[in-house]
Amino acid sequence: MTSRRVTLSDIADRAGVHVTTVSLALRNHPRLPEETRRRLQALAAQMGYVPDPVLRALVAYRASKKPRLNPPTLAYVTNWNTRWGWREVIAHPDFYAGAEAKAQELGFKLEHFWMREPGLTHGRLSGILQARGIGGVVIASHVREIDAQLDFDWGRFSAVKIDYFPHEPRLHNVTNHQLQIVRLAMRKAMAAGYRRIGFVMDEGWDITVDRLWSAGFLWEQQGLPVSARIPVHRIPNRVPLETWIRRHRPEVILTKSEFVVPTLRRLGLRVPADIALIDLFLDDETGRIAGVRQNHRAVGEVAIELLAAQIQHNKVGIPDIATTTYVEGTWVPGETCPGVI
Repeated sequence: MTSRRVTLSDIADRAGVHVTTVSLALRNHPRLPEETRRRLQALAAQMGYVPDPVLRALVAYRASKKPRLNPPTLAYVTNWNTRWGWREVIAHPDFYAGAEAKAQELGFKLEHFWMREPGLTHGRLSGILQARGIGGVVIASHVREIDAQLDFDWGRFSAVKIDYFPHEPRLHNVTNHQLQIVRLAMRKAMAAGYRRIGFVMDEGWDITVDRLWSAGFLWEQQGLPVSARIPVHRIPNRVPLETWIRRHRPEVILTKSEFVVPTLRRLGLRVPADIALIDLFLDDETGRIAGVRQNHRAVGEVAIELLAAQIQHNKVGIPDIATTTYVEGTWVPGETCPGVI
């Protein structure tokens, strides 16, 4: 015979408190003193309490169907040179669009805050968010040249970061999977019959992502004969790109198109007749260019899902162990990589 499931009422009776108090404690709600939360959580574990996932899903579903006149606000905090400068940069507008759509779907409102607002310090922004009852924060679109630690009262907020900057504090973060993207492109190039595969990448971009771009390329390159392995060409470089191309004669180049196309034209090399091209930052919709499309909107969506989960479970502050969620890219075939005939 199956034993009866332990309920919140059972725990409340044992502890001599109201069932609402138990519910708040198990959700780690800051309304209760930390000592009370820990005591009731320990008692629940001792009694063998296990949340009912089906019931929780039903409650969440019912809540999602109720229209909210004043949905709770999530802060989307950026630190670009200008208030809206990030809108002109690849990926960042899609991060926001995905986050905004997912926030609305989950019953939140997403509001943008610019950290370089005149007279706005980190502490003042933290205070403004608290005063407005905003408990969820997305840290996004921070220029890499300003890698200063954010001085917030983190114990008051649930927070998630999009991309790598700023490095501190160590929050849970969501980013494109650069390692998977370049490895996928390499495997597609090799499957198409190419062996002399070149890789051209901006040095700053590679450093920004802990060199995952070059790491993925060098990983897959180990599957090629030593004689076919071409060294990475980093931009800027004391060796001109023209010299690198002439010296190593790549059959295909993995890169961002803008990095190499002008040089190929100057050298009179035709794509794909003379050299193939795979774009790792594909935004072409015509089907002409082969490459990997990075799913930037999904990055924003996943960030909000993680933040909403933290809010639901009252997880606040800097986590003891930060996690990184990687969003994979999608291969798109195109005319610039026809394969070896």
